[in-house]
Amino acid sequence: MLRQRLRSRTSPVAYVGKAVLIVFSLALIWYGLMLTLLALKVSPGSIDAVSGYRSAYDYLAGLVPTDVDGQVRPIAGLGGFAAFLLFGYLALKAIPRPYLARRDLRLAEDERGTLDVEPRAIERIAEAAAGEHPAVSAATGRYGTDDLSVDLSVERARDLTETLTDVQDRVHHALHMHGLPATPVNVTLTGFDRKLRRELS
Repeated sequence: MLRQRLRSRTSPVAYVGKAVLIVFSLALIWYGLMLTLLALKVSPGSIDAVSGYRSAYDYLAGLVPTDVDGQVRPIAGLGGFAAFLLFGYLALKAIPRPYLARRDLRLAEDERGTLDVEPRAIERIAEAAAGEHPAVSAATGRYGTDDLSVDLSVERARDLTETLTDVQDRVHHALHMHGLPATPVNVTLTGFDRKLRRELS
C-alpha cells in the first residue's frame, strides 16, 4: 500500500525572517572580507574608509556609564524587548509545519480511464454515518492512505463505549454500501455538548 508523503507548510511571514537572515549573512560576509583584507596587510585606514569598523569601535569603546542616562535606558530596554519579540516571532514562523499530503483513492482503472474518489468524499460518508447515531452531536472525518479517523462530540456521557463501537460499525457499513474498500476506522471522542456536561458528575 502506498504511503503518504510528508510535506512542509511554511507561513508567508517566514519569508520576512529569511530576508532578515540574508541581511545578517551579508553583513557577516562583508566584515569577514574586511578582516581578511586586514590579515593581508591592507591599510587599516583604507578598510575603515570602506567599512567604518574602526569608527564604530572607537565610539563604542569610548562610552562611559554617564552616557547611558535615564532617558537612554528605557529606550534601549524597550528597543531590545521589541527586537526580541520581533525576531522571536519571525523564528517561530520560520519553523516548518509538516503535514501529510492526501491523495485520491483509486477504485478502478482500465483502458477507458480511472475511477477515483477524493478524500473529502470519503470523509463526508464517515461523518454522515456517524451523525446518524442519536448520541452524536458532531463528527469530523480525516482520511489517510492507511486509515480513516473520525472525531466525535456527543450529547450524553452514558454508554460511551457502546457509542464509539456503534459509530465505528456504522462507518464500516457505510463504506461497504458505497463500494469503498475496507479501511481501518479510528473513532476518537473529542468533546461533550456544554449544555449537557452535568451528566459527567
